[in-house]
Amino acid sequence: MNKTYTFHVKGMHCKACVLMIDSELEDLPNVESVSASLQKHQVEVSGDFGEKTPEQIAEELSLPLANRGYNLTVEKHATKKNWSEFIYAVPIAAVFALLFVLLQKSGVVNLVDASEMSYGTAFLIGVIASVSTCMAVVGGLILSMSASYAKTGDTMKPQILFHIGRIVSFFSLGGIIGAIGSAFALNQASTFVLGLVIGLVMLVLGLNLLEVFHFTKKLQPAMPKFISRHVMGISKFNHRFTPIVVGVATFFLPCGFTQSMQIYTLSTGNFLSGGLTMLAFALGTLPVLALISFSSFSIKNSSKSGIFFKTAGLIVILFALFNLISSFVAIGWIQPVFNF
Repeated sequence: MNKTYTFHVKGMHCKACVLMIDSELEDLPNVESVSASLQKHQVEVSGDFGEKTPEQIAEELSLPLANRGYNLTVEKHATKKNWSEFIYAVPIAAVFALLFVLLQKSGVVNLVDASEMSYGTAFLIGVIASVSTCMAVVGGLILSMSASYAKTGDTMKPQILFHIGRIVSFFSLGGIIGAIGSAFALNQASTFVLGLVIGLVMLVLGLNLLEVFHFTKKLQPAMPKFISRHVMGISKFNHRFTPIVVGVATFFLPCGFTQSMQIYTLSTGNFLSGGLTMLAFALGTLPVLALISFSSFSIKNSSKSGIFFKTAGLIVILFALFNLISSFVAIGWIQPVFNF
């Protein structure tokens, strides 16, 4: 007989985590339905588990989630904010900020003016996105797809096709978004609004990575859940074209970094500029995603993951503040703050 159980989830960081947990648990034979909640850090599971106790069920359901960094418990676990990790994160982020200023002065990157974001900046944001918790779902897709093809002994080709599909689609779909933007003939006010949205989205992403302000998780934008569910389902089909389709589908997954770049791409008003921007972003994510594809690489499960994510969070917040301030400068509301 089916019963409904509610378990607390350790390791949830963003809406991509919700998608990953739902997808993994729904495939289990005894499970009828799953509904995870980021706000409550809980998952509600309905199914027939016989005479097993809730503790035994939690342990059983944790097994397929363990390699993703999640763990289910009956009792609510205390939330540790680990402020001591900032002792290491702050100076590392400060060094990065100094490096950014030097690059800014040299003209290699341009983050203080959202209307003139360079491809180097898009690449850099891609690097940060690839190691953030928001990209965990893409790594999960790769691992799920790999598991399907590993049964037939085909491990290398699907991974290569996935990355080719991802890179080509980001250029093509980014170009389409850029071309669509040209139809709107964005004026100064429209450009200001887009820059403001990009800055706010990145600010929320940065705060989420710090893992100290949990209310910000409710503010993070995401694709409609039914679209993301279909994307996850595609990865489980063992067809020769599946890796390419999955690579294309990652363009629509709930990653705030991807969405902020898509918003910016709209403001380019040009197919080539929009395509190259999203291509640069995708290339920035490539090194880490390739490591996930061909090894057991995982920052999330590292003992130093807290320091790493707090450092990334501080860097993303710096990016967000640069963009927000420059947006207000561009529209004439405040005087220039940075002399770059």
